[in-house]
Amino acid sequence: MAQKIEIPQSLKAELPQTAWGKILAATPVVMAVLSTMLAGLASSEMTKAQYDRSFAAQLQAKAGDQWSYYQAKKLRSATAENTLDLLAASVPVHSLDPAALAGQDPATVQALTSVVLPHPASPQLTEPVQSALDALSKNAPEKEIMADLAHVRAQDLDAALLAAEDAARDFDRDIKGINQHVDELDASLMNGDNQTFRNFTFARLRYTEARYDEESKLNYTIANVYELQVRQNNASAENHHRRSSRFFFGMLAAQLAVIIATFAVAARKRNFLWSLAAAAGLAAVSFAVYVFLYV
Repeated sequence: MAQKIEIPQSLKAELPQTAWGKILAATPVVMAVLSTMLAGLASSEMTKAQYDRSFAAQLQAKAGDQWSYYQAKKLRSATAENTLDLLAASVPVHSLDPAALAGQDPATVQALTSVVLPHPASPQLTEPVQSALDALSKNAPEKEIMADLAHVRAQDLDAALLAAEDAARDFDRDIKGINQHVDELDASLMNGDNQTFRNFTFARLRYTEARYDEESKLNYTIANVYELQVRQNNASAENHHRRSSRFFFGMLAAQLAVIIATFAVAARKRNFLWSLAAAAGLAAVSFAVYVFLYV
């Protein structure tokens, strides 16, 4: 159990019986408490910095997943385009006979004949978020991206991510029925007229190329929002680390005040040394308040 800090009565008697004398007498205790408080603040800020770094690493992993989806879908789109070129150069291809699509829903017919897909809803983003995304998409210098990101709140990025993911889910839902109908047509036309099946295959490849292009754009947006969150959390971690360092310096100043006050007791030269300890403590308090409010 910690012992209660008390100043001997003989020393108290030698102190000026004024308000300043009483303040000086309490200096060692106050500075010890202040030092402990600043040490706690420094530790707390360092913990927050470590949390933000860890969270940024998790977000970077999620961004990596979205970039993988983006690359895979762009690759599939490019593969479909290359197959289209080979097919067009190898055999005669004509427009798909509407009779082959009899009984199909209008969305499937439009997708195969005109390559018109359900339009994914554009995520509603705030102007600061859109500005930061544009800077990131243009590969702007990191300073420019961070300058735009400084005006973006964490809640805005959370909302932007949710909107982008909702847009991707909505598109998947809208396209699911078309995919099912196209697969059914493929199975039914495969054993029929060769030219009709060839025309259908050409139409299906055009649809596949357009579909993967749209999906890759959605993954691209999600990945970029994650990238902004990574940068925001890393910036927050750096700020907490900086605050932790400065609170630590304040703690050292308070500990210096305790040491000086202790020497004052030992040397019985309290008026000057205790005043110096009080000044060091006041500087520590002022510095801590400045760091807490402005850093």
